[in-house]
Amino acid sequence: MPDDVSPAPNRYGAAAHRHAPQPPSPPIPRPSAIPSPHPSPFAPGPAAPAPERLRVVVADDNPVVRAGLGVLLSGRADIQVVAEAADGREAYEKTLEHRPDVVLLDVRMPGVDGISALPHLVGIAPVLMLTYSRESEIVHEALRLGAGGYLVHGEFTANQLVQAVRDTKDGRANFTVTAADALLAHMRHGAPPQRGPLPEGLGSALATAPAPPPPHTAEPSESLSQLQPVVGQSSVSGGSVPTPNRQQYGLSSREVEVMDLIASGMSNQQIAATCFISEKTVKNHINRIFTKLRSATRSEAIAHWLGTAPRNPGRQP
Repeated sequence: MPDDVSPAPNRYGAAAHRHAPQPPSPPIPRPSAIPSPHPSPFAPGPAAPAPERLRVVVADDNPVVRAGLGVLLSGRADIQVVAEAADGREAYEKTLEHRPDVVLLDVRMPGVDGISALPHLVGIAPVLMLTYSRESEIVHEALRLGAGGYLVHGEFTANQLVQAVRDTKDGRANFTVTAADALLAHMRHGAPPQRGPLPEGLGSALATAPAPPPPHTAEPSESLSQLQPVVGQSSVSGGSVPTPNRQQYGLSSREVEVMDLIASGMSNQQIAATCFISEKTVKNHINRIFTKLRSATRSEAIAHWLGTAPRNPGRQP
């Protein structure tokens, strides 16, 4: 039998040949992977930085209230609760450590209460009172000590609280109905009688509260810087300032209310929040008040309203 054996012909008369396996075809690139024939000459820009969140310290002796506020506020994209405190001393320590944008402060807390801690906190961050305490004496004292707003539990919605926190950071005041009524009653009836002790001895821990940080040097406000020389001249002269005759200006009841708030040092935003009117309406009232008081500036109007403006024989007050 010969060594070389030819393959047997197949049924069609052709020799059967064995074929080597062919390599698989290269994958066809998807359209997205195909390089563009005209690449962009501009490199991709950096990703936009995430906006900074508004940082809040919550001070309340009730852990349930603290937890609820933490969930409510931190659930907003632009707000973050960075610390909680159970009393005024801890609130001061946490505020000093975290330097938040806003402090939410309760009034009645064990140890150092909110009223006692308030003057120490406002030198570090804006403070919004958030409390069940609705007594008018407490409202007045909190505002006198520098609180940026006063909210009473049960008188606001969740969205109103969130907006109040944002407003406090931006220097806009917010008051719930009880606090606003107490403030307006004080303005309408003039100076309150000699201030007695606060309910339950609030504010008595001031002497034991930690010392505040050194105050930041700031330019005095226009009204303060211009009124101080006038008041000083009245004191040096030895005569008491007479009670001003405010009826001579012919202000309406609403204008009297606005002028009282101006004299108390409130800004247009704070007056608008207190009177539940728009800032534009406040400005309209102020323009009419300035005309009736014949004043060109806020401080001049205050001086006429308080009766401390220097007498000018050539000009009727």
